[in-house]
Amino acid sequence: MSRRPHATLTRPSAASRGHRVVIDLDEARDRDLVARLLGGDEDAFRGLFRRYAPNAQALALRVVRQPHLAEEIVQDAFLALWRNPGGYDPSRGSFRAWLFGLVHHRAVDLVRREESQRRRAEAAGAEPDPGGTPDPADEVAEQLDMATDAAKVRSALDVLPAEQRAVIELMYFGGLSQSMIADRLSLPLGTVKSRTLLGMRRLRTEMVQR
Repeated sequence: MSRRPHATLTRPSAASRGHRVVIDLDEARDRDLVARLLGGDEDAFRGLFRRYAPNAQALALRVVRQPHLAEEIVQDAFLALWRNPGGYDPSRGSFRAWLFGLVHHRAVDLVRREESQRRRAEAAGAEPDPGGTPDPADEVAEQLDMATDAAKVRSALDVLPAEQRAVIELMYFGGLSQSMIADRLSLPLGTVKSRTLLGMRRLRTEMVQR
């Protein structure tokens, strides 16, 4: 008598079932925190920040190669989340993937922007300048108003990102030119110029408000 073929049933291992449950629970937790964030729940925001900020900063650092810029990118991404938590659409994937995509996009955009500014600065430096265009650093003290108390300036500088503050301090308190600052900080001249521009815009706003 011939025997019927024996059908073998395979079941997911306990480990694989457990892994899938963990993923589902993680996603459910993230979505719950985002839902609470839509209502302005600060604890939910802090929970998401504690959960993802370290890995998000590591991702940004791999792209920009500078810790202070990576930190700024992550802070900017989370600020965007706080201001518009509805920007995350659960139907399009996990919160983790969305957040890391946001961070990566900002990091790549920063690298491209600074590279573009560097190329423009190098091109400008290669062209003759018979008129002797003054270094913007020479105008920093005037823009901040020399009559202003230095302590007030230092207080306003505290609101700037660290990399912008370093450049402005070297100009205002150290009297260095942009090219000297580029050498001192080992930065492209274009990067120093862009940080000067962004820093001065924000600093002037702060000084007006004080």
